[in-house]
Amino acid sequence: MTSAILQPVVILLAWTMVMWLWMYVTRIPAMQRAKIDVANLKGGTGKDLDAVLPPEVQWKAHNYNHLLAEPTVFYAVCIVLAIIGHGEGMNLAVAWLYVALRVAHSLLQATVNRVAIRFLLFASSSLCLIVLVFHAAIPIFDLHLHG
Repeated sequence: MTSAILQPVVILLAWTMVMWLWMYVTRIPAMQRAKIDVANLKGGTGKDLDAVLPPEVQWKAHNYNHLLAEPTVFYAVCIVLAIIGHGEGMNLAVAWLYVALRVAHSLLQATVNRVAIRFLLFASSSLCLIVLVFHAAIPIFDLHLHG
């Protein structure tokens, strides 16, 4: 059994890997230009690199980290919707909208990084996620929301 709602899941997973690649394609050369001794570099929170590397380089890393946070809830709820047979119709449309908003958020953060616009994209994607969770809860808890 497959469900169409798994398509946006796989696209967002692939997009996360695109951001991972973009992060390293920009970060490694920037670290070399900054003469960072990677062989003797010790782990930390990344704040030490933020002080040395240009903000435009760090934006990609910050976005990659963002793609490992809230989207985990998206993956879980989409899998639940697929399992219970509710991964079509409006839920599918909302899932695709979520992915589109997250990709737009990534592109904005990785390039111009305007916080006000980023917030609107993030808040909009979060509303999509709330809708998906609500739609998963209805059949899971056998909620009857109509009179």
